[in-house]
Amino acid sequence: MPLLIIVLLVLIIAPSLWVRYVLKRHSNIRPDLAGTGDELARHLLDKHGADNVKVESLDKDKHHYDPNSKTVRLGPQSYQAKSLTAVAVAAHEVGHALAYHNNDKVTLLSKRYAPLARVVRSLALFLLMLWPAISVVIHIPYAVPLHAMMVFLSGFCLAFVYLAMLPEEWDASFNKALPILLEGRYLAPKDYPKIKQILTACALTYVAQALLNVLFFWRWFRR
Repeated sequence: MPLLIIVLLVLIIAPSLWVRYVLKRHSNIRPDLAGTGDELARHLLDKHGADNVKVESLDKDKHHYDPNSKTVRLGPQSYQAKSLTAVAVAAHEVGHALAYHNNDKVTLLSKRYAPLARVVRSLALFLLMLWPAISVVIHIPYAVPLHAMMVFLSGFCLAFVYLAMLPEEWDASFNKALPILLEGRYLAPKDYPKIKQILTACALTYVAQALLNVLFFWRWFRR
């Protein structure tokens, strides 16, 4: 059992560490590049008909696309930087924006079911916080199974939200960003193997969280 736990921890932690390593490794300044990450994002959005999508900066390197406000947000490592990391991250987040702009099927889980899963999880967590009071007020023989069901719903919904993100992440990197960069010839041929590595890292951003929540759900289910 200790060995299994160590293996699972490595599987959970390794992707996150590798992502950080790859992004940092390719974040050195490249004066030969045509523009910064935010300039590339703006250019690609306008070129592909998503001119209503905004591009904003973040204080931390937590780049993402917000479909509610239609905003691509880039961290300091990518926003006004000229680097391969900036190029790949900007293109990846634009890939998300284009998927939502075009109503691609890959966004179906996130648009239809992930918001519901978040609401159900919030409700389950709220009930868990109030459970001591609830168990005093309602004296029913099914209190323990109901409490277990709340834990189940919370873990299941969180695991579902992260797992729903994984197809979108892969689509943004390899169905959107990479073809766009290749077709536009934005980089020298020697840079594309590095760009593929960075885009792989971008696609794996949520893998650690997804694995952790699946592990939690699996352990609860066994118990």
